[in-house]
Amino acid sequence: MIGKLDCYGLSDIGQVRKANEDQFLISDLVKSLLIHHTSLSHEDHTRLFGNSQGQLLLVADGMGGHAAGKQASTIAVQSLTRYVLNTMPWFFRLNESLESDRKEELVSALEECQRSIEVAAEGSAANRGMGTTLTMAYVIWPRLYIVHVGDSRCYLFRQARLEQITTDHTVAQQYVEHGALTPEQARESRWSHVLWNCVGGGSSSLKPEVYKATLEVGDTLLLCTDGLSGPVSDQRISALLQEDRGAQETCRRLVSLANEGGGKDNITVVVARFRESNHEVAQAEEQATLEIEPSDLEPSDEDAVPATKMEPAAKASA
Repeated sequence: MIGKLDCYGLSDIGQVRKANEDQFLISDLVKSLLIHHTSLSHEDHTRLFGNSQGQLLLVADGMGGHAAGKQASTIAVQSLTRYVLNTMPWFFRLNESLESDRKEELVSALEECQRSIEVAAEGSAANRGMGTTLTMAYVIWPRLYIVHVGDSRCYLFRQARLEQITTDHTVAQQYVEHGALTPEQARESRWSHVLWNCVGGGSSSLKPEVYKATLEVGDTLLLCTDGLSGPVSDQRISALLQEDRGAQETCRRLVSLANEGGGKDNITVVVARFRESNHEVAQAEEQATLEIEPSDLEPSDEDAVPATKMEPAAKASA
């Protein structure tokens, strides 16, 4: 990409739960070459690495009891990692003719997670019914692909506007879509924690949704479990993302907001900021100016420009 990626993830047990059943992953897709023997100056068994060919970001929220929930989210992340490394082709160049292939591969990755969890559940009575949400972002700049199951979320923050890309796979959200509940009523409904679609969960039915969008320098991606989106409103999330802070500090503040809101669930967040390449230098110079002459600086308001509406790709069903 033209610019710099500032990315960080954080998971917290919260204030109530006795165990953390969430998982997250941030990774680069990189080509490598292992030299066995050569006449060049390289030593034998040297491994050479190419540039990053894309990034994978994901969050998973396990369910089914402390041990089973954690195992389910762990199995999902490990299965997806193996699939990406050993089975899924990497799309190094953007090609519109390959769009359908990308979507099918992302769905296949979640189907592999489903099979792995089903095998683990069959092997132990304590694991029956275990499952997990899974929301993954695959970035091949400037294209963004999201594959999603459950009620974890992916947001895009662009030019002062927060857009929820994914749809919650809860019964409450279905009621909203059919006009039986308002979004505000759904947040407080007992159906807001009941999933109709997840990886595992004792059901062989898996219906992943795949979305795509085009990223811009200056965008911020947020992936999170419902431990954040439950107690913290979109307005508060948006206000925090608008602050010009690094991904690590942003994650810490988001987790703090969720804990201040009661921390009733595990809290997991992944923040990716797509920066201008000279952003860190400009930020350091601005901070130095603030420290030297704070009284001479006046805050200025900039007009917010609405973000481009996210358009989901054709929703894929397993």
